[in-house]
Amino acid sequence: MTWRMYRRSSTICLSLAFITVFLHLLLAIASFSIHHLPCDPPLPTRTHVLRDLTGPNYTLEEMGGLADPPTDANQRYSSYKNAKKDARNISLESDLLKLRALFDHPLYTIPRPTIPEDDWLLRVKPKVKASERSSQMWSSASQDGYEDVKWNSSSSSHPPWLRFHLGITRWGLYPHTDPNIELLTQQLATLHIVSAVQKSGGTQLKLVMSFPNYGQALFKPMKQERHEETNYNLYYFSDFERHNAEIAAFHLDRILGYRRVPPVVGRLVDVVKEIKDVTTDRKLARTFFTSPVGNVCFYGQCSYYCSTEHAVCGRPRDLEGSLAVMLPDLSLASRRSWRSPWRRSYSRSKLAKWETDPDYCSTVRKTPPYDKGTRLVDFMDMVILDFLMSNMDRHHYETFEKFGNNTFLLHLDNGRAFGRHSKDEPSILTPLKQCCRIRRSTWLRLRLLASPQYHISDVMRASLSLDPLHKVAPLLAEPHLSALSRRLNTVLETVSRCQEQQKEKGSSVIYDDFADLK
Repeated sequence: MTWRMYRRSSTICLSLAFITVFLHLLLAIASFSIHHLPCDPPLPTRTHVLRDLTGPNYTLEEMGGLADPPTDANQRYSSYKNAKKDARNISLESDLLKLRALFDHPLYTIPRPTIPEDDWLLRVKPKVKASERSSQMWSSASQDGYEDVKWNSSSSSHPPWLRFHLGITRWGLYPHTDPNIELLTQQLATLHIVSAVQKSGGTQLKLVMSFPNYGQALFKPMKQERHEETNYNLYYFSDFERHNAEIAAFHLDRILGYRRVPPVVGRLVDVVKEIKDVTTDRKLARTFFTSPVGNVCFYGQCSYYCSTEHAVCGRPRDLEGSLAVMLPDLSLASRRSWRSPWRRSYSRSKLAKWETDPDYCSTVRKTPPYDKGTRLVDFMDMVILDFLMSNMDRHHYETFEKFGNNTFLLHLDNGRAFGRHSKDEPSILTPLKQCCRIRRSTWLRLRLLASPQYHISDVMRASLSLDPLHKVAPLLAEPHLSALSRRLNTVLETVSRCQEQQKEKGSSVIYDDFADLK
C-alpha cells in the first residue's frame, strides 16, 4: 500500500516537472519573438520612402525618381492649368464680343454731317499745273535708315502717320471707324527705329523715336511694375509716369467715345540696338551704364528721376515702353495751352481757390471761353476721364489754334494715371459737382457702360488685350479694372444728385449735343 502511494506521488511530481519545463520553453520562445518585433507603428507609404532614402545604396537618379509625383498627379495638375487657361480664353472672347457690340451701338455710330473744308486741320493741295507739280510732291533726302519714298496728293501714297494727321478735324483726332488707326499702331509696334533722342522739357525722361517712313513717336519707358500702387506718402506732383497708363488712357478715351488721345501702343525695345546705337543725343549717350547684375541702363537728363538711382533698365536689354504717335509739327498746326481753372496748387501746404469756394463754378461760367459754346462740357468730359483713371495731374490742356474756342480738348500726358486702385480721389470730380453740367451723349454712354452687356471693366479688359504688351502681362491689373466700375458708379451718382439739385432751381444738367448734330 505504501509502495503504491509512493509510485503515484512520483508520477505526479514528474508530470508537474514536465509541465513546468514545457511552460518555460513556451515563455522563452514567446520572449524571443517579441524581442524581434518592431516597436514603431506601421509608417505611411511616403514615410517608408523617406526612411529608405537614408540607406547608402541609392543613386541620385533613383532619389530623383522617388521624389517625382505620380504620373496621374502630373496629369491632374496639367489638366487643371489647361482648364484655367481655357476659362480665361473663353472669358476674354466674351469680353471681345462685348467690345465689338459696344462700338456697333447707335451711340457710337451717330451719323455726322459732311465736314466743311475749314473744319479739317490739314489739307493736301488740290491738283495743280504740271509746271507747279514739284511743289506738290514730297521726296525724301535718302538719309541712312530712311525709306526713299515719294508722296503726292493721293492718300494711297501716304504712310499711316500722315493719314492720321490729315484726318484730324475740329471734332476729334480720328473718326470712330478708321481702319488706319490699327495699321498705325501696328507700325509703331514693329517698324525699325532709326533714331532716338531725348525730348526736351517735361519733368521725366521721354524719348522721340523716328521710323524709316519719317513717322515719329513719343516713347515713355517702364518705370513701375503693373501690380504696384503709388506710394501713399508721395504727392501727386512727384509721382512716376507709367507707360501702361499712357496705353490704357488711349483705350479708355476711345471706349468713352471721345477720340481725343493720340494713338498709343506698347512695345518691347532693345536698349542697345534701338536706343544707344542709334541716338545722336550726346547727353543721353553719356548716361548709359551696365548694372551690377548685367542689365543695360540709362537715365538721361530731366527735372525728376533722372539719376543713377532712378535709372531705366532693360532685362537685360529688353525694355517695355509706350509709343504715342506725334501730332503735326507746331509749324504746320500750332496749339494753344490753356491753364485748367481747377488746377491744383502743386504745393504741400496751400489749397487752390476751387478747393475752398463751393460756388467757384459761377465765376468760371462767366469767364471766356467757358461762358459760351461747348468748352465747359468739353472740360467735363476730360474731368470724367481723369476721375475714372485717377489722374490728378491735369494742370493744363491744349487745343488746335486753327479752330479757335469751338473745338475739342486734347487729352495729352496721361502718364500719372492708374496709380492707385484701392483709393478713389473725389476731388477730381469737383468741377462736375460744382457746375452740374454734362453732355447728353457722354451721359448716355456712361449709363451704357454701367450695364452688364457693355460693362466698362469687361470692354476695357478686351480692348487692352489687343495691345502687343498684353502677351507679356495684362496692362492693367484686375483691381484697376474693378476700380473703373466703382468710379463709373460714382460719376453716375454725382450726375443724379446734380439733377435733383438743379430740378429745384429749374436748371438743366444735360447739354443736348444731339441738337448740334441735327
